[in-house]
Amino acid sequence: MTIAYLNGDYAPLADVRISPMDRGFLFGDGVYEVIPCYDGKMVTLQYHLERLHQSLNGIALSQPHSDEQLINILEEIIARNGAGNLGIYLQITRGVVEKRQHVFPEHPLPTVFAYAYDISPPSDGSPETASCFRTVTRRDQRWGRCHIKSTALLGNVLHMMEAVEEQAEEVLLFNERDELTEAAACNVFIVCGDKILTPELDHQKLPGVTRRQCLELLAAHTDWSVEVRPVSRGEVLSASEIWLSSSTKELAPVVSVDGKPVNDGRPGSRWSAAQKLFQQHRFSSS
Repeated sequence: MTIAYLNGDYAPLADVRISPMDRGFLFGDGVYEVIPCYDGKMVTLQYHLERLHQSLNGIALSQPHSDEQLINILEEIIARNGAGNLGIYLQITRGVVEKRQHVFPEHPLPTVFAYAYDISPPSDGSPETASCFRTVTRRDQRWGRCHIKSTALLGNVLHMMEAVEEQAEEVLLFNERDELTEAAACNVFIVCGDKILTPELDHQKLPGVTRRQCLELLAAHTDWSVEVRPVSRGEVLSASEIWLSSSTKELAPVVSVDGKPVNDGRPGSRWSAAQKLFQQHRFSSS
């Protein structure tokens, strides 16, 4: 039985109730984080809290709890849900209002919700444990503030369904300049020649925690050439490897794009080495 948290109370998830007048329900007026937890220990927690602050600032909502209070809530959720391999979902909205209107309420009472769900153990970097992804490409049609980890994810959902409709698992998105932005639910790295490339951050991309950790690990433990810069469609389509990065996937290899294999259609050696770094240093930035 999953135990969830809502505004000070812990209860079975099936019994938790949120008002239909919550602005998170009415407008998607809220932000969230997903924090992986392995054997009861959260990964890169401080990075997630930093991004949560940035997202709350991005929607002009004051954080209702201190970091210490949030950590206590998350640790209690972990303990009440078995302290295994869990994804911890944390959401903060602007709260319940008497009347639906676009203008922010003058004195919001934020809604804080958290729950846990089982996740698979991460890959050890071997091809046998890799979760491989088939992808399609699309023009990015999401809103122009993707740097905020907003609960308003309909644009991402619609793009993801474009992949599903073509028997793929993810979509690689390109802006009006035909430059890679990200995937529907992940950041993206590519191997191009002897270089590792990932798009530079701006309003079109979420500042991924795993992306951040990957860049730090590659800088600290390899002599690879890594460039953070605009990545063209041509570079993506000619890449010898493509990786997706997210908190619950860490690094995952892309094996096809628009029905065509990436290289030989199998996880590459650079992906394997990078994912092994995660295996060795997963908690180093926590």
